[in-house]
Amino acid sequence: MINEKITTIQNMNVHTIPTDKYKTNTLVWKMKAPLTKETVTLRALLPYVLQSGTAEYPSVKQLRTYLDELYGATLNVDLSKKGESHIITIRIDVANEVFLQEKIPLLRKALKLLSDVVLRPALQDGRFVDHIVAQEKRALKQRIQAVYDDKMRYANLRLIQEMCKGEPYALHANGELDDVDRITAEQLFQYYKKTLEEDEIDLYVIGDVQEETVLEAVASHFLLPNRTVRASVKETVSTKTRDKVNEVIEKQDVKQGKLNIGYRTNVTYEDDDYYALQMFNGIFGGFSHSKLFINVREKASLAYYAASRLESHKGLLMVMSGIEPSNYQKALQIIEKQMEAMKNGDFTDEEITQTKAVIRNQLLETIDTPRGLVEVLYHNVVSKRKRPIEEWLSGADRVSREEIVRVAGKVELDTIYFLTGMEGAE
Repeated sequence: MINEKITTIQNMNVHTIPTDKYKTNTLVWKMKAPLTKETVTLRALLPYVLQSGTAEYPSVKQLRTYLDELYGATLNVDLSKKGESHIITIRIDVANEVFLQEKIPLLRKALKLLSDVVLRPALQDGRFVDHIVAQEKRALKQRIQAVYDDKMRYANLRLIQEMCKGEPYALHANGELDDVDRITAEQLFQYYKKTLEEDEIDLYVIGDVQEETVLEAVASHFLLPNRTVRASVKETVSTKTRDKVNEVIEKQDVKQGKLNIGYRTNVTYEDDDYYALQMFNGIFGGFSHSKLFINVREKASLAYYAASRLESHKGLLMVMSGIEPSNYQKALQIIEKQMEAMKNGDFTDEEITQTKAVIRNQLLETIDTPRGLVEVLYHNVVSKRKRPIEEWLSGADRVSREEIVRVAGKVELDTIYFLTGMEGAE
């Protein structure tokens, strides 16, 4: 179904995925390194500086003008964390040249541009351009601040900080506000050179492409320095158990309380129980037919929203809900009741069937876009476990009720975080 060919060129993995499904060709450059306090903010700044100018097009305006010349190609950057890896993503989408009346080698031009962005950035006096770095530092501070201003995202950040204290996973992908001002153009440039030498690099090329053409273009444009790639980060999978549940109540001037609860699942993407964990989360809180949504939000009218999500590489399950501050204890009890129901196998065959269908449809929707397809395939890079798309599609289908109950039995409550108004929780 998905024909992914992986070739190693200069210690970089090139993933070619030929398909005539899309009107565009998509290039995705991913750089992976361990999450660390020393580098997290430098790394959060780096892709934004890189997309602000190349040696050939040294300003945002010139670079964007050239993208327009490439029939409206787009360039985007992103940061994420998967488990305890910090990942930079740089993506270019370009029209498929087959559909053009003129014969223009758009794919080759896009690959050349991507190589310029990552390998030939705009420089002054042998380092990044001061005014670009200053501008992107201001923008980074705004992105970090935005998490503090959005109380839903803030509560999720605080839950993870409390739950994973002392673990790299506690760090936010956008870095630390206090560290931004200290970064200099020279320091960032030195760090950038280090990433090219040591990061695990994967380049995905998806679309109506020929593997030979792609590999030839990559070999000629992506001339990387001598690389000694760091060993993959060894996850500190969250299995530590607490003597008692960690309860944190924080007061701010908020109208709506945010109740976020963290559990250790003791199962990760690498484990055989992974699909059973997906099924467990789907029935518990992952979808609109889930127990949390129906019982906490609909039936009891206790929450404005109630849902759960997994961090598959770290082995965490997070519940997020928005409630009236006065409903704190009631909401806690009813959420706990849904978890007990899962552990006792108190769910119907209909819920199982419905969840299997939703998981399958969601996956099909995700891989229907080049960006989504890369995200699914990239799990195989982050993890030692390789799961082909076909296995993903059939994995949940094969899960039995007994397996869901067994996985539920491994889930342990770790941290309760409640953001409430100044008058407090009752």
